[in-house]
Amino acid sequence: MSKIMYDYTKSVLESVSFDPMLFCKELEKAIKMLLPYEMEQLREWLLNFTIGKPELKQYLLIVNS
Repeated sequence: MSKIMYDYTKSVLESVSFDPMLFCKELEKAIKMLLPYEMEQLREWLLNFTIGKPELKQYLLIVNS
């Protein structure tokens, strides 16, 4: 079940990445719902996903805290 939640989270974050504030809000929701090892996977995914999106890079700090 948790793999489904992780995949859903990635899908949502991808779909709202056009709006940095909405992206941040969804990222905060994900942090509350994902398990610790899923958060590690999400960190890795975010590092790659935000490479070409400097407006979203600042939200990596949320995941790293």
